[in-house]
Amino acid sequence: SGHETPVFFGSALANFGVRMLLERFADLAPAPAAQPVACGDDRPVEAPFSGLVFKVQANMDPRHRDRVAFIRVNSGRFDRGMTATLARTGRPFQLKYAHQLFAQDRNTVDSAMPGDIVGVVNAAGLQVGDTLYDGPAVRFPPIPTFAPERFALVRNRDTGRYKQFRAGLQQLDEEGVVHVLHRPEFGHQEPVLAGVGQLQFEVAEHRMANEFGCAVSLAPAPWSLARRVDPADADRLRGPRGV
Repeated sequence: SGHETPVFFGSALANFGVRMLLERFADLAPAPAAQPVACGDDRPVEAPFSGLVFKVQANMDPRHRDRVAFIRVNSGRFDRGMTATLARTGRPFQLKYAHQLFAQDRNTVDSAMPGDIVGVVNAAGLQVGDTLYDGPAVRFPPIPTFAPERFALVRNRDTGRYKQFRAGLQQLDEEGVVHVLHRPEFGHQEPVLAGVGQLQFEVAEHRMANEFGCAVSLAPAPWSLARRVDPADADRLRGPRGV
């Protein structure tokens, strides 16, 4: 009811207190419940299968260059190998390679119930915010994103790896690690990374070098916020300095 707040102390690095935290969290957390959908109704847990993609990450296993889409089961029953409908495209999507991940451990998932998290491997067609469903059509609201407050110009340090440069930035943008923005006058030559904290830039720089084989350099940019404007007003905003 919010009158007390449990506080746990431990160390993930030393594996001290981790199990206590997880077990107590399972006791305290609310049970899976009906989830609101985009049309304003709720999707009850006993309805046919539906799930929301809340995270996508590539290269979790460097040996296989895989891409894992994490799906929270919101209703019904997930069965490995089932075919669901991808709400964004209306097309069928087969969920063949399903894992449950805990740290670096992976186990094959044969079935999952509401509240469970399933990692679908090599799901190239899935994006953050996608809804998958079986039976009556449903679409869950998009996952909100924070408005950027920090910006950096990103440059490719090896012009011979332009393909890797573009592919890496596209992947990081799709995962939501950073926002990748482009200025019309520069096109794709000097993209702008946008985020809410410096750590996002450090993660992006590290992953570009180690996962995509493309070293980049970052330079601070003078902007402090990003806002959408009407296309008709865009030209008026290109004149003032610092905009």
